[in-house]
Amino acid sequence: MRNGSISNDGCSSSTSLSSQQDVEDDRMIAVVLSEEYAKLDGSVGRRISSLAPVPHIPRINLHFPSSSDSNLDYQRLLQRLKVYGLYEVKVSGDGNCQFRALSDQIYRSPEYHKHVRKEVVKQLKDNHALYEGYVPMKFKSYYKKMAKSGEWGDHVTLQAAADKFAAKICLLTSFRDTCFVEIVPRHQVPVRELWLSFWSEVHYNSLYELQDAPLHHKPRRKHWLF
Repeated sequence: MRNGSISNDGCSSSTSLSSQQDVEDDRMIAVVLSEEYAKLDGSVGRRISSLAPVPHIPRINLHFPSSSDSNLDYQRLLQRLKVYGLYEVKVSGDGNCQFRALSDQIYRSPEYHKHVRKEVVKQLKDNHALYEGYVPMKFKSYYKKMAKSGEWGDHVTLQAAADKFAAKICLLTSFRDTCFVEIVPRHQVPVRELWLSFWSEVHYNSLYELQDAPLHHKPRRKHWLF
């Protein structure tokens, strides 16, 4: 509610300064965490190195599975996790799951998802020629929409994340005919691997080998799939 222009301006200024400080704090913490955990990259990749990846084609979300198909997809994903001995760090299904899962892989915490989203949107905005051909709408409208918290990430934002963070992003999926999708940076050699599970068009989680799962997430062994 507005109580007058003077009060509103003061509130906006204070909120802006607070927001800028939050962003700067997140950036500094993110850099430290990223460097600290970079040495752990690649462990999941070694576990499923026998899989042949499917080339990635960036696309936006247009079609979503029915409830019955979604349940079958989930069971298929659980079976694949079991076969390859992998553990999901489950992130909140609040519309930010792709960015939360990426945050957990980069910074070992899903709580930096706002920072990740901001960096991905900046990548889209600053390099529109790389991505606008995959988006069937005005590109400015697309990246403005994607900047909003709760907006679902898609395969275009995954490509932008791979490019922004110089990361090979690997998806263990629930697709019937596509188990493993690999997204590589367009114009640089990847310096890290990020592993996500993808319950197709429904949800992303962060993937680890069981022994590498963060301690505060790690369950008792006999319950790790549930």
